[in-house]
Amino acid sequence: MDFFNNLFRSCNSLCCTKSLHSLLIVSNQIRDIFFSTKLINLYSRFNDLPSSILTFSQTPNKNTVAFNCLISSFATHNLQPEALHCFRQLMACPELRPDRFTFPAALKSCSSSGHLSSMHSLLPKMAFDKDLYICASLIHMYSRFGLMGYAQKKFDEMPMRDSGCWNAILSGYCQNGEANEVVRVFDEMVREGVEIDTVTVASILPVCAPLDDALMGVLVHGFATKCGLDTDLFVLNALIDMYGKLGLLEDARNVFDAMGRKDLVTWNSMISAYEQGAYPKIALSLFDRMQRCGFQPDMLTLVSLASAVAQLGDGINSRSVHCYVFRRGWDSSNVFVGNAIIDMYGKVGDVEYARRVFDWMPVKDVISWNSLITGCSQNGFSNEATEIYEAMEKSEGVTPSQGTFVSVLPACSHVGALRKGMKIHGRSIQIGLELDVFVGTCLIDMYAKCGRLDEAMLLFAKVPRRTSYPWNAIISGLGVHGHGDKALELFEEMQQEGVKPDNVTFISLLSACSHSGLVDHARHYFGLMKSGYGIEPSVKHYACMVDLLGRAGHLNDAYEFIKNMPLRPDAGVWGALLGACRIHGNVELGDIASNRLFEVDPENVGYYVLLSNMHAKSRNWEGVGEVRSLAKNRQLMKTPGWSSIEVDNKMNVFFMGNQSHPRFEDIYKEMVNLLAKMKSIGYVPDYNYVLQDVEDDEKEHILTMHSERLAIAFGIISTLPKTTIHIFKNLRVCGDCHTATKFISRITEREIIVRDYNRFHHFKGGSCSCGDYW
Repeated sequence: MDFFNNLFRSCNSLCCTKSLHSLLIVSNQIRDIFFSTKLINLYSRFNDLPSSILTFSQTPNKNTVAFNCLISSFATHNLQPEALHCFRQLMACPELRPDRFTFPAALKSCSSSGHLSSMHSLLPKMAFDKDLYICASLIHMYSRFGLMGYAQKKFDEMPMRDSGCWNAILSGYCQNGEANEVVRVFDEMVREGVEIDTVTVASILPVCAPLDDALMGVLVHGFATKCGLDTDLFVLNALIDMYGKLGLLEDARNVFDAMGRKDLVTWNSMISAYEQGAYPKIALSLFDRMQRCGFQPDMLTLVSLASAVAQLGDGINSRSVHCYVFRRGWDSSNVFVGNAIIDMYGKVGDVEYARRVFDWMPVKDVISWNSLITGCSQNGFSNEATEIYEAMEKSEGVTPSQGTFVSVLPACSHVGALRKGMKIHGRSIQIGLELDVFVGTCLIDMYAKCGRLDEAMLLFAKVPRRTSYPWNAIISGLGVHGHGDKALELFEEMQQEGVKPDNVTFISLLSACSHSGLVDHARHYFGLMKSGYGIEPSVKHYACMVDLLGRAGHLNDAYEFIKNMPLRPDAGVWGALLGACRIHGNVELGDIASNRLFEVDPENVGYYVLLSNMHAKSRNWEGVGEVRSLAKNRQLMKTPGWSSIEVDNKMNVFFMGNQSHPRFEDIYKEMVNLLAKMKSIGYVPDYNYVLQDVEDDEKEHILTMHSERLAIAFGIISTLPKTTIHIFKNLRVCGDCHTATKFISRITEREIIVRDYNRFHHFKGGSCSCGDYW
């Protein structure tokens, strides 16, 4: 007996187990129930379930322990029906009775809440309803099915509880994302003097980050130290992860540096902390150090590595990471790896390579599709993003997730694809995600940016508004439509409802003030950021203020505001000033702003165009030539202006002077007809917006061929009378086109909604919603 016991203890492989099995048969010891149950366990441990089943079937005089071993084997391999069948066989044996080790394994095999309830009802009949081990298993299973009410009821009914039972209810609330309940249970454990162990600490620490409760994390760390758990590797890794997710990188690093022993999880947690904390260079240096210490990276390391490279915008190193992945033996057949590489290429702007990796992947999950859609959307390939979404909907076995809608809806917003956006909205309703706060926020933004502000407001009224996200979206939407007063009202309502504004809220609010010329209100809210909410203004907030002052004609105030900034002005700040100088014709200050721009962002051709247009407006053709030569010498190409209109579910794009549209003759005929009617009621072309030194008749032709005029004319001949026309333009509407569109809205009795790169213009009855202030 001792001889065979020693053999069982030393058995460490499947091959060894089979040899031992043969020896037991030869020595006629296989009939011993004690050895048979040990064999069943060994086969299960080495993933040879058929041999476990065969050994069980060949065992004579089976006892409860043998049944327990097989039930546990089935449960371990997620074969719930087989485990339940085996349990029923045990219950059917009149000479056998389940023991306290039967039910924990049987409970794991419950594949539905119905099975669980049936199993639960057996416990009182067999006097096991007070057993701590079984009760803890029952709490675990109720938690797995999300039935925390039943789990808590069972926990409350227990006359005695050990640390295992407390940990069971604590981890159950963790698994179901009920962070506040986790805190409550932990507080009760502390008050009742329950022993805190590694499971307790590992359950509570992950909750601190979602709650944004650094104090709780520090207290749990203190409890772990007090209980002597501060040397446990499992606990220390959880502490690093918790501090990292809370952004307390110094505390995470202190724990890391003080550790005597580290494993791969330790390194991954620390690298991830720096990567998520936007310190990609430190993350990469730590990765190099990890390798020098002899640790080989795994796929989790790769995700952090790829993200760090993406944050640096390092296209060259992104290829190096990709090659490294292949050298490690991972390839695109691994969905987890493929998704990380797609995401990385998308973030460094290499959409072509992201698409290649996606196409190479034999199996794609919803994250694969989402990553590619996001890459296209964030890099300006909006039409491609919506096309990929449509292909995803046609693929089998993939259902859109929250991330899908959050990725594709901004693409619809960017190009004004209202019908596609509405179709996606309908799909989100089918899946039950319409009122998800993130999807709802994107839908609000999409409707506002596609000119449907009423729909955006209706949706805003339905979406949960406990966070700032939907408020930010609707305030921004009201702002770009010129409803600054309404935006301010909503901000006050937001405060009354107890929703704390963030830095994005104030960007939206200041932009709304800028579009409506609310200078005094903007000054007030700019001061309120720090005094009322402790938010330090960022460069974007300063850019909003410069834009506001500049648009209102306070150019000198704007310049002084820049000079007194505590932060270094970036291209957004100087660009706002240059744009204002162009509007108000201040060439001298415009030259100062452009010189600063050419220092901080010399590759942005838009600033050269602004300066050139400003000189052209003042008839300084020599200055125009100098700026254009400077841009040409730097090999910068001007972004062509375009306008689009959606008719019959098809997007039609027009460029200035382009005559390639199939209906161009009809379009041009309509434009000539409109021009004659406009002149008859007082329209006079404003040649100041022609930026070429040509004759007046040529100037009139150039104005007539602006992209938005072509799009409007096409809309008039392609839709029913009095139908609202929606135009989307990638550049700012010029003053003459703005005047002309007011006349056209009056002549045709149509509402014409134009979204340029900066805001919306609602033309109706000969006037515009912007009040000629844009």
